[in-house]
This record gives sequence, structure tokens and C-alpha cells, in this order.
Amino acid sequence: MSEEIKRIDIKEFREKGFLQEVNRLFFHPLGMALEVIVEEDGTESLGGVWDYRDDPEGMFFAEELLPKLARANAIEELRKSKIQARRNIKYEGVHISPNGIQLAE
Repeated sequence: MSEEIKRIDIKEFREKGFLQEVNRLFFHPLGMALEVIVEEDGTESLGGVWDYRDDPEGMFFAEELLPKLARANAIEELRKSKIQARRNIKYEGVHISPNGIQLAE
């Protein structure tokens, strides 16, 4: 029997800073951005991925949308705790890099 997949609500994903950090650390330097659409009734959903890969310096946040330091720090602390936990577990045939990324050996 497979385990049920748990999901975070997209609004919480955005409000807690996960969207900010995935864009700031991964997508923006590549010239891309993960989009969240906020409907008139307040519901939120993933929209798509903006594609500005032809822009030489990638993407930047607009001044009014600059990342919030407190949210960035909270996400970083969570990331560090997960990396430590991952590094403590040994998987057969799997390598966990110093930054916590799982790779096949």
C-alpha cells in the first residue's frame, strides 16, 4: 500500500516564502519564474513558468516584491535542518551531497 501524498496549499507556499526562495535561488538566475495566480475569490494556484532565458542576467524581483529577509532566513533554517537529517541517513547506491542533494552513485 502506498503512502498518501501530502500537499501544501499554494497560498501557504507563497505566504511562507517558499515561492520567493525557489524563484530567488533557482528560477530567477536562469531567467525563469514560477508563477502563482490569485483568483478574484482569493484561491491560488500554480500558473506556469515565465521564460526569459534570453535575458543575459536572468530575472530580478521588482522593487516592491523584493524578498523578505525573515522569510528567507526561516526557509534557510528549515533547509539546513533537512540537509543534516538527510546526511545522517545512509542509502544503498545513493549519495547525499554536502548541500543535501540526492544523487545516484
